[in-house]
Amino acid sequence: MKLSNYDSIYFLGIGGIGMSALARWFVHSGWKVSGYDRTASPLTHELMDEGMEIHFEDRIEMIPGYLAKEKTLVVFTPAIPKDNIEYNYLKSLGFTILKRSEVLGLLTKNYKTIAVAGTHGKTTTSSLIAHILKTAGKDMVAFLGGITANYNSNLVMHGQVSKQTIMVAEADEFDRSFLRLFPQTAVVTSADADHLDIYGDHLQMLSAYKDFINQINKGGHLVIHESVASLANETKDITKETYGTNRGQFFASNIKAQHGFFEFDLQGEGLKLEEIQLGVPGFHNMENAIAATIVAMHLGVDDKTIREALASFTGVKRRFEFVIRTENLVYIDDYAHHPAEIEAFLKSLKSMYAGKKITVVFQPHLFTRTRDFSEGFSKSLSIADELLLLDIYPARELPIPGVTSDILFKDITSPVKIKCSKNDVLQHLESRKIEVLATIGAGDIDTLVKPVKEMLKSRLS
Repeated sequence: MKLSNYDSIYFLGIGGIGMSALARWFVHSGWKVSGYDRTASPLTHELMDEGMEIHFEDRIEMIPGYLAKEKTLVVFTPAIPKDNIEYNYLKSLGFTILKRSEVLGLLTKNYKTIAVAGTHGKTTTSSLIAHILKTAGKDMVAFLGGITANYNSNLVMHGQVSKQTIMVAEADEFDRSFLRLFPQTAVVTSADADHLDIYGDHLQMLSAYKDFINQINKGGHLVIHESVASLANETKDITKETYGTNRGQFFASNIKAQHGFFEFDLQGEGLKLEEIQLGVPGFHNMENAIAATIVAMHLGVDDKTIREALASFTGVKRRFEFVIRTENLVYIDDYAHHPAEIEAFLKSLKSMYAGKKITVVFQPHLFTRTRDFSEGFSKSLSIADELLLLDIYPARELPIPGVTSDILFKDITSPVKIKCSKNDVLQHLESRKIEVLATIGAGDIDTLVKPVKEMLKSRLS
């Protein structure tokens, strides 16, 4: 099918981070864009300011009257429930309806595409690649799974779109979405077990990653973390390069850390880039920067520009995002929602603020994920000195009998642990001495950021 056959795009779930990047692209490219989402958010307000018509009630009469079946493409996210009234109505009328991943596949298929996959690290890595390419003045478009702090958007562009344009796409393993992409270059940052509600078990998920790697174009390029390099053992007709902190074909050496921010040398086969300064903290982000650098070098970006871009990268919102940063009080918000992500994040915090008390507010995301990784969650959250544990955010799921945040709480060994509702978080924090605070989770915990920030700022005044 050809996207040019349509003049209107209607999004079901337009406020999703991946959906909104596509919506912004279509508006930029001249399509009329409208959509539905369950709840209003700062992001949906931004989309409306950019000219999109959005409503928040699942009602047939709310669908714009100008949508014509032959000229309208309907795009939906798998997060939309099967009983969604608008979806079923549009389907019954014969509208063309595609998943977000299918549309992303259509958009990228005729361009040199860089697809970044991984259980964690893919948003920051793809954002780093986009920032390096934009800094280098390359013609590019990036569809990202987070809001970059440098550009305050999940759609990053430079130059006019042509056959030479480089497309950067975050390749999401959920619902096997990344199998819609056929990249020239792929990055795989990690492949820890996740989304077992989709895959059944870790082996099936790893099999999907192998399928994704096998979809790299002949003569293409794979950049893969050394810990999961075995996923590419059977690949042919592509170049494979591994990376890691201190292992792999490309690795960091002479690492110097100050308050969690790194300076390091990047070494590889016939390569040494010295004294790279990274503009975001965290051990994991050093590895993300190495992967992005390898991709950029293959695209002909010079050493000086790479250094400049890595130093000037200010991160992705809700990825190690500093909300308050003073000598006596630090507040960081992070999207971590998997045990491995939480462990990496909290270990970085412990390293950065040695001797300081780390207070964490965590909201579990999904009943299935909480059930499947309960032991890992309890272990990683126990790194915190104080923990406030919230109820599970259900997202697209219905409750599972016996699965609540209690199954995590009982095995958490933090010196102080409190189970509370989201509504009671402020009250609990007000009664505690805060040195380093982190809010963590992928649900609606981000709605706490502003009130927590205001409460903490009042202490500083």
